[in-house]
Amino acid sequence: MNDVLVRLDRVSFGYSSERMVLSGCNLQLGPHERVGLTGSNGSGKTSLLKIIVGLVRPASGSVEVFGVPRIRERDFHEVRQRVGFLFQDADDQLFCPTVAEDVAFGPLNQGRSRSEVRQLVTQTLESLGLAGYEDRITYQLSGGEKRLVALATVLSMQPEVLFLDEPTTGLDEEAAERVMGILENLPQAMLIVSHDRPQLQRIAARRLTLSNGQIVDQHPQQASVPVRSVDRS
Repeated sequence: MNDVLVRLDRVSFGYSSERMVLSGCNLQLGPHERVGLTGSNGSGKTSLLKIIVGLVRPASGSVEVFGVPRIRERDFHEVRQRVGFLFQDADDQLFCPTVAEDVAFGPLNQGRSRSEVRQLVTQTLESLGLAGYEDRITYQLSGGEKRLVALATVLSMQPEVLFLDEPTTGLDEEAAERVMGILENLPQAMLIVSHDRPQLQRIAARRLTLSNGQIVDQHPQQASVPVRSVDRS
C-alpha cells in the first residue's frame, strides 16, 4: 500500500511566464500527517493547494495523489471526491440558497441517501455550533458564520484528506477555538495554510515555509501528532 497520500515532484507554476510563483516545489503528505504551510502573501500557498486538486495545472513537474499520477482533468475527479478543500474565501464555496442545502450538496453528489445526508447535515452543523442554522439564507450570514458553514460543507463529505486555506480567518476567538478543537480531534491527514503560527504549532507536527517558489521544512517532524480514531462503520 502506498504510504504517501500526496506527492509533488519539482512542480513549477506561474500565472504567466514572467511571473512564476512556484519553482521546482517538492512536497509529501503521509497518512494522518498534519502539515502546516506558511509564507508571505502571493508566495503561492493557495496555488499549491489548487494544483493538488487539479483546479490549476502546473507548468512542469508531477502531481501524484493517492498513489496515482494526476495529469488530465478526469484524473482529478476521484481526488475531489476524497479530498476536502476549504477555500480562503467562503463566498467561493457557498452557492446554495440555504445553509442545509450547501452542507448537503457534497454528500448528495457522493451518492449518499437523503436520509443519511440529513443526519450528516444535522451532526456537522451541531459540531460547529450551528444547530438551528439549517434554513438560514446563506448570503445573509455574517463573514464568520459563512466561514463556519463553508467548513461544514467540507466536513459533511467525510473526506480522507483536508486542505485548509486559512481555516480561522474572520472568526472571533470563541469560534476559532471551536474550529481548532474540532480539527485537533479529526483523524484525517491535513495540509493547513495559515499565517497564524501559534495555531500551526498547536495542530501541525511538521511546518513548512514557501519562499521564493520553494518549500523549506523549518521543523522536521519528530513524532506524529496523536489523533483520535473514529469508527466510520
